Amino acid sequence: MAVSTDHHVVLFPYMSKGHTIPLLQFGRLLLHHRRNDQTISVTVTVFTTPKNQPFVSNFLSNTPEIKVISLPFPENISGIPPGVESTEKLPSMSLYVPFTRATKLLQPFFEETLKNLPQVSFMVTDGFLWWTSESAAKFKIPRLVFFGINSYASAVCSSVFQHQLFTEPEIESDTEPVTVPGFPWIRVKKCDFNNVALQADPKETGPGQKLFMDQFMSTATSHGFVVNSFYELESAFVDYINNSDQPKSWCVGPLCLTDPPKPGNAKPAWIHWLDRMQEEGRSVLYVAFGTQADISNKQLKEIALGLEDSKVNFLWVTRKDVEEIIGEGFKDRIKESGMIVRDWVDQWEILSHESIKGFLSHCGWNSAQESICVGVPLLAWPMMAEQPLNAKMVVEEVKVGVRVETQDGRLQGFVPREELSRKVKELMEGETGKTARKNVKEYSKMAKAALVQGTGSSWKNLDLLLEELCKGKEPNGANE
Repeated sequence: MAVSTDHHVVLFPYMSKGHTIPLLQFGRLLLHHRRNDQTISVTVTVFTTPKNQPFVSNFLSNTPEIKVISLPFPENISGIPPGVESTEKLPSMSLYVPFTRATKLLQPFFEETLKNLPQVSFMVTDGFLWWTSESAAKFKIPRLVFFGINSYASAVCSSVFQHQLFTEPEIESDTEPVTVPGFPWIRVKKCDFNNVALQADPKETGPGQKLFMDQFMSTATSHGFVVNSFYELESAFVDYINNSDQPKSWCVGPLCLTDPPKPGNAKPAWIHWLDRMQEEGRSVLYVAFGTQADISNKQLKEIALGLEDSKVNFLWVTRKDVEEIIGEGFKDRIKESGMIVRDWVDQWEILSHESIKGFLSHCGWNSAQESICVGVPLLAWPMMAEQPLNAKMVVEEVKVGVRVETQDGRLQGFVPREELSRKVKELMEGETGKTARKNVKEYSKMAKAALVQGTGSSWKNLDLLLEELCKGKEPNGANE
């Protein structure tokens, strides 16, 4: 019988919950992954910073075997308030560039700690932490990149970037659809992309452009990409990446399916409310736009009134005091059909509830994939980053959702209550919604099958990845 060997993997997520959670889930998957011949087992170390450690440790409370190490976050960064160590705490996402640049000051602490750890077989670090590729090279450790996006968005961005699609002088309009080279059935608009990513000239001197180029260039020397998705969902796009000259992509998700069952604690008020909706046979729309979308009070008012006009039952999680924005009386008017929650919620618990039949979402990839995994169709309202591409994938490619459209067709455009109300009803009651509901149930089955030991596509990918990166390495020695 083969002897089991321990190998050591280092994970370093970016300081944002949307980036951190899937990498912690990947750590849990590594820990519990077992090959049929039992020849490779893994220990995991996660790097973070002091103010992020409580969240990380709490998230991993069911897997205390994973070691968590905090590195001191730099102080006195120009423009960043003291004590801010995650993007959720930034006053504005316009501070993303100086905040991310400041993470490089963690590099000497990271490297000093690596010297004293057991030998590292490979590391998986966030693509935003570009400087970790230098550390990996210094210690001769293979580095895998994690960006938290799917293969569809990666492939489309890669084609647009490679062909400098929006640098043609005749393409002046932000909202003119253009065909993506390599994917003739996909049409995109300039406003679907971050302007920084469209400027392919490395001589550009803007701080955002320089940071993007550093992050982009650091991936070229990496061993590959860890992708939180599954092959059956986006096979054409995984194949496109893996047939290009880019580092290989390894789909190992959906990582949300690695979370252990929650303990049967007392139910929060919103779960009691959903229970009552279920008992009364009423379908509910879940509404949440993530932690970083900056929604104006004017737009929030339209959301509230659009939900009210739709006559659909809804559970809305928001950080803002909606009644203060809209005026007294709103909560009384929707008390039978709607509930507004301002607390932190367990999104998976809500999406998994039998009464939830739709999800109005910003289409961040974690949220979109969770919805697909539980078989809930999406009403896609992208607001930033790669969310417009996620929305295109959800609505046009796998057809598990409906798209909310802004008045001017731009990402930051305004959505009036009439548009929102119409699309809510289409998702919850219309023919497109019925098709999306049918399709998402099929993808939900595929998602669960992808992680089945021995047969699932993601399970096999992780098995091949471990074999490739751990084979022939002597475990448990000191790093040089």
